[in-house]
Amino acid sequence: MKLGLKCSSCLLITLFLLLGLPKLLPADEMTLNLVSRVLESFDDPNVRTWAFIPSKFGYDLEGKSLFEKRYVDTWPEALFGKNRNKENLKVLGVHGSFLRKGYNYLEIVPGKGEGADFTPEPILFPGRAGILDLWVWGSNHNYYLEVHVRDYQGVFHVLPLGSIQHQGWKNLSVKIPGSIPQSWQYLPESRQMALTKFVLWTRPQEKVDDFYLYIDQIKVLTDLFEKRFDGDDLAEVDKVKEVWGSVKE
Repeated sequence: MKLGLKCSSCLLITLFLLLGLPKLLPADEMTLNLVSRVLESFDDPNVRTWAFIPSKFGYDLEGKSLFEKRYVDTWPEALFGKNRNKENLKVLGVHGSFLRKGYNYLEIVPGKGEGADFTPEPILFPGRAGILDLWVWGSNHNYYLEVHVRDYQGVFHVLPLGSIQHQGWKNLSVKIPGSIPQSWQYLPESRQMALTKFVLWTRPQEKVDDFYLYIDQIKVLTDLFEKRFDGDDLAEVDKVKEVWGSVKE
């Protein structure tokens, strides 16, 4: 009887090894190298331009924008501490109004150039992005914030960061949905997506005649793991650009 039990156990173990082992072999598919990368700190205003593009009622009767931009020498204490040397630490400041209440919006767009020479220039995400977050100083207005991203196929996605009805600095974050493609089966496998803009929305019942907003430390938690194989250097984006001059992101 004991021998029969042992044989049965051996059979079960053999079946498990035969059927289960192949599923466990491609372990590299589950390997992660999660790294936090800052996309924009605002400490150097010369790195890129941020343009403010309001909706219809964000302009006066002469067509001039009611919004202004400042780079302010301050920082979130929760991020850098209270007594940090403030040299070179800045945040992006927004001050503006809308002419009337409603679902008004303000687009905060990265790019280059100023005024009529401004050209939008999306910020590429390194690796396969998992979480995007930033610090937002709110003045308790009942507004909410979105981030817009573009995947490698040119499809745009809107991700909600949430309400900014709070006082002072608060960290807002959003998980990047797995439905947004960031890789494919061909080499190079990584297909980068990009941050195209933030959009601040007002709610119809909230005052809009005068408000302030500050933004700092836009960063992403991303997976930088890449499989190694013979000739993998030829699949690296920088190498492709070096050899061929360009690569489709």
